[in-house]
Amino acid sequence: MPGFARELAGWLLYQPARERESGRGPSAAEAEVSRLFDELRAPLLRYLISLGLPVPDGEDIVQEVFLALFRHLRQEKPRDNLRAWIFRVGHNLALKRRKQNGRPMEALDGFPVEALCADPMPNPEESTERNHRQARLQAVVRALPDRDRCCLYLRAEGLRYREIAEALEMSLGAVSMSLTRSLARLSRSIGE
Repeated sequence: MPGFARELAGWLLYQPARERESGRGPSAAEAEVSRLFDELRAPLLRYLISLGLPVPDGEDIVQEVFLALFRHLRQEKPRDNLRAWIFRVGHNLALKRRKQNGRPMEALDGFPVEALCADPMPNPEESTERNHRQARLQAVVRALPDRDRCCLYLRAEGLRYREIAEALEMSLGAVSMSLTRSLARLSRSIGE
């Protein structure tokens, strides 16, 4: 969304008028938020949807996360690992939204397990086998404990172990164990 920084600036009414009237270009915070929005909007939305949120709720939360990021940066708060910060805020807002709606967190049936499978197979027989393997993987992913599933989703979105630990407020060792368990379960399901 190229005009995101402009929209964001318009939403934030608390910005002093003299700053808006000075004619300066986008602030460092606006530029940073715009860059991160372009980079992380789609992965964050996929992660929120993987937690079982409807797409419109996920889109709302993405907007809330980037507004919160803008406020965070405008207040000159620490900028350590903003990628993990974005996913942590998104995760917490998703849990809050699900609780408000009275729905427990659940795995999304449409988790893209094809990313975990081998490359596409043109042969119909092999394609059928791939579909069965994906169905088994999907069942295993749904059966994972919430924390393990969240770790797996975030890893699938490209977050490093340390970023996952920060996003889910877990220790690095707990993330490593969670991913090891999850991947072992997935491997066993493929081998069956």
